[in-house]
Amino acid sequence: MRGAAAAAGGIALVGAWLGAALLMAAVVAPAAFSVLPTRSLAGALVGRVLPAMFWSGMLVGLVVAVLSWWLPASAWCTGAGLTLAAASAAAQLVVAPRIAAIRIAAGGQIDTLALDDPRRQAFGRLHGISVAWMGLGGVAALIALVLLLRLLDRGTT
Repeated sequence: MRGAAAAAGGIALVGAWLGAALLMAAVVAPAAFSVLPTRSLAGALVGRVLPAMFWSGMLVGLVVAVLSWWLPASAWCTGAGLTLAAASAAAQLVVAPRIAAIRIAAGGQIDTLALDDPRRQAFGRLHGISVAWMGLGGVAALIALVLLLRLLDRGTT
């Protein structure tokens, strides 16, 4: 019974985080860049939402890792939870501050810099790294969700 509750709790947490991440990537960010008058404003909006995604990814990943100790085949689920937490931490605690520093150095207007400006190129690289960390977190969350659903469906919890 305790395992079923742990699996159900993990499913709810991971499902909510994954849904929010998909909404952010598929709806909020593209809408911001298509509707707002400048890319700087769109970037500022997305930049205000991403920390909530990353901090919650750290929390959800750690909670899933702890909950998975009560489940069979917990190593895979623990690994997926820890991967979600680590990917979110890397994006928020390592990459985001570097992106913020580049924005400050560029006066907040990345898109007005020349294409060969080192600050613009560094921003592009860091943006790609941030997207990759978010993608890795999403894959880890999806793996955790599938594992938890399978465990609950099999009744082995």
